[in-house]
Formats: sequence, structure tokens, C-alpha cells
Amino acid sequence: MPEIRQNLVTREWVIISTDRAKRPDVYIESHKKTTSQLSPPHDERCPFCVGNEELDLEVARIPLIGDWQTRVVLNRYPALSPEGEVIRTMSGVVRKISGVGQHEVLVEHPIHNTTLSLMSVQDIARVLTMCYDRGWAIRKDIRIEQIIYFKNHGERAGASLKHPHSQIIGLPVVPHSIRRRIDEMRRFFDDTGQCVMCSMLDKELNERKRIVSESEHFVAFVLYAAPTPFHTWIVPRQHNVSYLYSSPQELNDLAGIVRDVLRRLYFGLNDPDYNLIIRTAPVKELSNDYMHWYATVVPRLSRTAGFELGSGMFINPALPEESAEYLRTVKI
Repeated sequence: MPEIRQNLVTREWVIISTDRAKRPDVYIESHKKTTSQLSPPHDERCPFCVGNEELDLEVARIPLIGDWQTRVVLNRYPALSPEGEVIRTMSGVVRKISGVGQHEVLVEHPIHNTTLSLMSVQDIARVLTMCYDRGWAIRKDIRIEQIIYFKNHGERAGASLKHPHSQIIGLPVVPHSIRRRIDEMRRFFDDTGQCVMCSMLDKELNERKRIVSESEHFVAFVLYAAPTPFHTWIVPRQHNVSYLYSSPQELNDLAGIVRDVLRRLYFGLNDPDYNLIIRTAPVKELSNDYMHWYATVVPRLSRTAGFELGSGMFINPALPEESAEYLRTVKI
């Protein structure tokens, strides 16, 4: 019989469709003609490739001297304007805020045909360290309320360029979906005196049915109420409100488990498109006891249809327990 499961962090209900459940290997992207590593290592038309750098847009690089390994540039076509003041307008049912903020692109590696799953732990650690450094720098902008760190891999995930890159956006507001998560975390804490993420992590470690990978500081598991196939969270073992409070040791450890999870997807599902998102506290709310940051990996293996749009609920035809078991057995 199908189950309707609830995610206590978001309060969203998900239909786990046991009657329509598909074997995990059904989601292997066998139709793909090429994977990341089969693309050319350099593209003369790519603005992120070595020799094509737009130095006037560069914000930061690692290392500072010599050949770069990771760099950050301003987005040439930013979603928000870096200039201007935050002006709020409310008139009847019309509400708006001036579209100011920060929009940066993190070029993850000088080689065109690689991706996080194919990089070394050291390479990924540089990317995560750059996110950390840029987060603290953007936080100094008093207009910024929320920083979004995300990676789009593949066309279905929204990537327009193949060169490995992520994006960092500083917003002048805290989006509703993030505010809702914070409110639910606070509600759970008020009701129980415990962090909902810590409680969720304890459950996963006790049951061990949905765990994909573990490290010293992090645990990766397919979500109990996963809205889509292989929807995975990477959660710090140590309660921590913000990604910006991570230690260098934790960032290095995070690099290892991110690589492990993404390699399992790459080799187990033939390099699927995915989104990787770091979900962290608003920059001006770093002192509460109930928020717990985490990272989400969302393979784009299904499509949103009328039911999802009409109800706000997802139907997941992949059992989270079977998805996790499949990823654990992938040879990487």
C-alpha cells in the first residue's frame, strides 16, 4: 500500500508510491550520448576555460599567484544588481523590493570536462573553501539577508554552460521556502527542546536503512520523505546553525563525502543531471539554537506534472530505502 510521508523540516507531504515503485536501476541514464568526461578538456568558446578568462570580472582566485585552480567572477548577466539601495514598496496588494544583491560564479576547475564527482578531494575542498570565503565577504554587505550557494549540473538542472561551475547569490530578502524551514525548526525546538535535524539524524543512524555514506563529520542519506528519486541530504553530525561556522577540518571532510555521494550517482546512474544546494541560516540570524545547516543533492530524474503543481505534493515512485541501498552498492 502507498505511504504518505511527511518531512518535519518542511512540513511537506510526499506520496511514496509503492504500487508504482520502480527498481533503482531503472533510473540509469542509459539514453545519454555522453558524460562529462567524454567532452573535450578545453573549449575555445568557453568563457571559463584557461586562456579565455574575463579578468575584469574576477573577484577571487586560489592560488593568488600562478595558475589558478578555482576562481570567482562576477556574473556578466546577474539576476540582481550590485548597485543601489534596498527600497521596499507596499501599496494595497502590490509589494516589491528593489532588485539589488550579489551574483557570483565560482569556476570550480580549470579543466572543461570534469565535474565534482571526478575531481580530487583537494579540488572539492578548494571549491567549498571558496564558498566559505565568499560567504563571509558577501555577508559584509548590509543589504544582504540570505546567501544561496548552488550548483546546476546538466541541462535539466538548469546549467547553460558545461564547464564545472557553481553560483553564489546574495539576496536582500529571506525567501519564503527558507523562512518556512526555519519556522518549522523553531516549532519543533519549542515543542521538544531538540533540534529536528539532530533528531532526524539520530533516527537515520539508528535505522541505517537510508544511509548512503558516512564520514567523521557528516552523514549522507536518502530522505525518509524524499519527494523525488535519490533525493539526498548531507547533514553535519555536529549541531551548527550556519555553513559559515564550519572549520577547515569540516570543510575537508565535507569535500570527501560530497565526492563520494556524487561519484555514486555518476557511476551508478550514468552522470545524471542534478542540483546541489547548501541550505544555511540567514546571514543576520547566526545565533539561534534551532537551525541546523545541511546540503541537498537532487538528481533530476523525474518531472513535475499537474498533480504536483495542483497539490504541492510530490509522488515519488522510488522507495527511499531501495534508492539508498542501490547507491551504497555502487562500485566507485
